[in-house]
Amino acid sequence: MLDDLRLLRLLQLASPGLPVGGFTYSQGLEFAVEAGWVRDAEGFRAWQREQLEDTLGHLDWPVLARLYHACRDDDAPAFAHWSRFLLANRETAELRLEERQRGQALMRLLDGWQLGQAPAWRASLELSQLGGMAWLAAHWHIPLRALALGHGYSWLEGAVMAGVKLVPFGQQMAQSLLRDLSAELPEVLEQALVLGDDQLGGGLPLLAIASARHETQYTRLFRS
Repeated sequence: MLDDLRLLRLLQLASPGLPVGGFTYSQGLEFAVEAGWVRDAEGFRAWQREQLEDTLGHLDWPVLARLYHACRDDDAPAFAHWSRFLLANRETAELRLEERQRGQALMRLLDGWQLGQAPAWRASLELSQLGGMAWLAAHWHIPLRALALGHGYSWLEGAVMAGVKLVPFGQQMAQSLLRDLSAELPEVLEQALVLGDDQLGGGLPLLAIASARHETQYTRLFRS
């Protein structure tokens, strides 16, 4: 159960106003639209559902859980291991750069609050936004499930807002997509939290191709 303050802290972590530049990334969607792989709202729904089940369910959320437990256990070596594992599983230079940029941006926020600056933690915290979110959630005593769902909704909202600009579709459809896709998050999370270490890792070839091609896309609105 979240008390009022923990709920407010979770909303802060999940907010699109968190200064990590989330609105500047499309994670391959921009090229997917240009290539005709995503043509309309239903195509977008299918594109995001694949990422929800594969990337969130088999990589981001299981790694987030391990990062969170490492923070709760004060286990800096485990935190470093899973931070590097997450970065290694980003399949393109663009996705790895995004991961690092988000992590460094969140680290600047932590610096302002004078948190997470111990040498054993700092270098790993700069590797990913997930690491910083896990660290803050443990510090603020936010439960893991709530953290994961907040992160998942934030990720989904960012994707939908990119879809509004790129596909495009209107705000009414955007809210319908958020409603429908977010309803799938709890079931995916249940499966993600029981995966063993040897079951972790995403693999979406079209996402990797779209991200790699986006690196040299002639005109683009997004950084990735």
